[in-house]
Amino acid sequence: MSDHTERNGANNERPEDELRRLLEQLLGGGSAMPDGIDMSQLAAAAGLPTDQGSLTQFLSQLQQSMHASTEGIDWNLVRDAAKRAAVGNSEVDASQRQEFDQAFTLAQLWLGEVTSVGDLTETGRTLTRHEWIVQTLPAWQEMCDPVGRRISDALVNTLTEQTPEQLRDMVSRSSGMVRSMGHSMFAMQMGQTIGKLAEVVLAGGDIGMPVLPHGRAALVPQNVIAWAEGLEVPQQEVVLWCAIREVAHAQLFQHAKWLRLHLETSIAEFAAGISIDTDRIEQTVRDLDISDPTEIRQVLASGELIPPRTAEQQEALDRLETMVALIEGWVDVVTSEATRRLPHAEAIAEMMRRRRATGSPAERAFGALVGLEIRPRRLREAAAMWRTVSERLGADVRDSLWDHRDALPDANDIDSPDALVDRLAGAEHERPMDELDSDLQRLLDDPDAFGDAPSDGGLPRD
Repeated sequence: MSDHTERNGANNERPEDELRRLLEQLLGGGSAMPDGIDMSQLAAAAGLPTDQGSLTQFLSQLQQSMHASTEGIDWNLVRDAAKRAAVGNSEVDASQRQEFDQAFTLAQLWLGEVTSVGDLTETGRTLTRHEWIVQTLPAWQEMCDPVGRRISDALVNTLTEQTPEQLRDMVSRSSGMVRSMGHSMFAMQMGQTIGKLAEVVLAGGDIGMPVLPHGRAALVPQNVIAWAEGLEVPQQEVVLWCAIREVAHAQLFQHAKWLRLHLETSIAEFAAGISIDTDRIEQTVRDLDISDPTEIRQVLASGELIPPRTAEQQEALDRLETMVALIEGWVDVVTSEATRRLPHAEAIAEMMRRRRATGSPAERAFGALVGLEIRPRRLREAAAMWRTVSERLGADVRDSLWDHRDALPDANDIDSPDALVDRLAGAEHERPMDELDSDLQRLLDDPDAFGDAPSDGGLPRD
């Protein structure tokens, strides 16, 4: 009888306990794994932190996950990992806060001249990188929790399907542990991505999705000032332009209260189609030199391991891209109209468009992590459509299209803005009056149409 068999029999160790023990041994030895494999190299290849402190904490988290099955992503772990990843966090000093507060005040005034979308209930605020992480975390959870859960479920299903028959029962009983480990790995990677985003993001609405609490506008002075340094434009203009754009974005989501839920639903629909293409992974891994972490990292970054989108996923993504293009296009038009007084407004706007078109490395990392990289490819066409509606029908008609989801233009309207304008103009002329409109019109045309008012005011007597 082998040593392994003797030990297993003596301790009456169940197969799933043996799996847990082996994993704990694998994860409990610091940065060095058995057979001389360097854990830090594998961590680097997977996009995880490689410094000793973060790596030790991550391994400890994986060990804990094996003993306590969780129902979802540990977002406290995401927050802590994000803060460690966001290097160079700087506090906002008094002079910066005053400059940005003044910009937010002026932004509200200038936007009030060009749009009927209402004022914010809160004034804009300044955030450090770490504060941005903390305040946006609930939104990341809403957007990414469905994706993280789906990835973990796919991992469990794949392990179960690919395990030899004699070991399948053991893996099945250990599925909770495997799922928890998948949650922890996703949380650590998500934290890394959010932390890197915090180093470059300018505002709450900078990525097109609503990541700040409802109706809140904010700028990250450290990042705005760093971006302004490369534009050859006065910093005061850049700060004011960014404040106007951020307030416009926040006002839109406060006005169209259905909009946030619609975006979150589209992301959940996309996540529902996530699976793992085992044949594709096996073929890719077969050609890899697994001793070379650089080669592994390049394959991960290339997206080769992401399975092709299903037809349902592509439809959900198309709807999401169209909606983001409509949001960004409207914000661009309103910002352009509100910043006409700024000498370099168009130059700043063009640099922002280029920045969004290329995307940051952190945004691309987010796309690789969840399989969802949103680039509003039709941003310029959507902006042109909003501009056409505004010029021919006025800002009030343009803004009223956000009142209800069914009134919002779609991809066909982006293609044919003239047809949209003709339809809106016809609907405005042919709109039947409801009962209240009719009664008011009769009263204006003939004040005596409803007879004399009762002398007692029509109040009931005691």
